[in-house]
Amino acid sequence: MTTTTTTEYTEKFQTALKDASAKAKAAFEKSQANLGEVGAFTKGNVEALVESTKILASGLQAMTKGYATESKTAFETLSAEMKSYAAVKSPSELLEKHSSLMRAHFDAAVAASSKNSEAMLKLANEVFQPISNRVSLAVEKIHKAA
Repeated sequence: MTTTTTTEYTEKFQTALKDASAKAKAAFEKSQANLGEVGAFTKGNVEALVESTKILASGLQAMTKGYATESKTAFETLSAEMKSYAAVKSPSELLEKHSSLMRAHFDAAVAASSKNSEAMLKLANEVFQPISNRVSLAVEKIHKAA
């Protein structure tokens, strides 16, 4: 009876050890797979950040070129306006011309401000898009894991 009991205990112990070993191996493989997914996800995050930075740099470069063009046009307009002031023959004509030019400058400033605000908003949306895609993917992965 003692031999049978010892054999049963040995078999149960070996079975338990094999089960524990198999579970540990499965857990290790699962953690390795998860680490691989985390690495791939992190790489995707870095790539999204790099893409956002490229979009920002490109957008700012385009806006800077636009500002340079606008500045050149404004300088040319100012030069023409100064010449028109020099041709004024009376104080009333000066006031009329000044009023007209001030109205034109105000309208141009409002239009430029609106244009620049729209461009900045568009650029901000384009810059954030790759990051937004990664956030959506992260939320999707969390929902699948839950």
